[in-house]
Amino acid sequence: MDDGISLLQCHSNDAAKDEIQEDFEEPPGRLLSLTNLHPRPQEIIPPRRTAVVLPFTGRRQPKTSSKTKAFRRNFFPNASDKEWHDWHWQINHRIHTILQLRRFLNLSAEETDALGNLTVKLPLGITPYYMSLISREDPDSPLRRTVVPTVHEFFKAPEEADDPLCEDRQSPVPGLVHRYPDRVLLLAHDFCSTYCRYCTRSRVVGHGRLYPSRDRLEKAMDYIRADSQIRDVLISGGDPLTLSDDRLNWILTKLRQIPHVEIVRIGTKVPAVLPQRITPQLVRMLRRHHPIWMSLHFTHPDECTPEAYRACSMLADAGIPLNSQTVLLAGINDSVDTMTELMHHMLKMRVRPYYLYQCDPISGSSHFRTSVEKGLEIIRGLRGFTSGYAIPTYVIDAPGGGGKIPVMPEYVVGRDSSEWFLRNYEGKTYQYPDPQGHISPSFAHSPVIHENIEGIPME
Repeated sequence: MDDGISLLQCHSNDAAKDEIQEDFEEPPGRLLSLTNLHPRPQEIIPPRRTAVVLPFTGRRQPKTSSKTKAFRRNFFPNASDKEWHDWHWQINHRIHTILQLRRFLNLSAEETDALGNLTVKLPLGITPYYMSLISREDPDSPLRRTVVPTVHEFFKAPEEADDPLCEDRQSPVPGLVHRYPDRVLLLAHDFCSTYCRYCTRSRVVGHGRLYPSRDRLEKAMDYIRADSQIRDVLISGGDPLTLSDDRLNWILTKLRQIPHVEIVRIGTKVPAVLPQRITPQLVRMLRRHHPIWMSLHFTHPDECTPEAYRACSMLADAGIPLNSQTVLLAGINDSVDTMTELMHHMLKMRVRPYYLYQCDPISGSSHFRTSVEKGLEIIRGLRGFTSGYAIPTYVIDAPGGGGKIPVMPEYVVGRDSSEWFLRNYEGKTYQYPDPQGHISPSFAHSPVIHENIEGIPME
């Protein structure tokens, strides 16, 4: 769609329009031609449009960036606005071969060499919209590095593994991971509109092995139904929002029929790579299944375009709480300035910064992974220097299937029998009186702190 849609206007449509039916199209598998997707649903007259405004300014937000406009003129001059803003068109015109990629980018030697070996690695896939955000000339530009393969991903370091989080070992039925007692991960399918080169599930996604068949999904539902301890289901993949509205509605309906399932979450990168997918029809359908939460994968400020703002606005207006999940990536977002800018964008998009992930040690990821100290440095650079809402929790998903473990800078310096010694964002140390406090085992044998207390205000 060209403009944001007022959900109040959408809600006022008659009941017949609220039950829009789409074809049961599925994303193409690895061996299927992108041109053989099912036809689009019957055209529906859209509700009256309203402008999306920039945060706090009252000014109309542009429909798209000048960079995307120039890209369209150069590479898709015959595509109408209706086609460009249609998510089916975007998927049908994905860039997924080296010949296509050469049309849009001046490839480096490292990129060219890698593209000849994609038969055994994570496939290439980039939507035209996302390609419009990528630098044509600079192979080291942030977004380009995240989606264009290089020879570095064919080098496997000793500490790396195809499945470092042991998801396959914790999968009682195909496409379901049960790691924590009260929640499960449901992999809807293995298709993404755009493939991230650092993907944790690069062993699975893009190969057409995890099809969203009802038979497989029913087995997952049976498992969830049989375990009354499961109260939270995260739907991921692949990207579940690349399913048709009907198929996604079917999954959500099945989950909502299970009495002990309280929360349903959807993990997606669609607002960043395919914001055209966020349609009035989709958000109306999602609203029927509340409480629905979403975890959005944003990597860099360059992804925070007018289209992404509009997509997040529509989801937020539908009452869906939005959280961001960002992977810390070397040379892409591993600076305090870049992360601060990204988190500020998140807040303006009504997305709560949630997790900052240490990059998982998947095979071929060493060129993406930073040191853990770099992540701590970024958290220290955020804490106290920007809004608390803008600070994600830095976590390491423990190799071996140990789950997410938060990692924090050393704000607790130590304690004695009556006081805690705490370090603030400026590096100064302060005392907190706690004469009746219980000393936990982790501090039972810690030394009493009598140093580095020059920052303590003296009465």
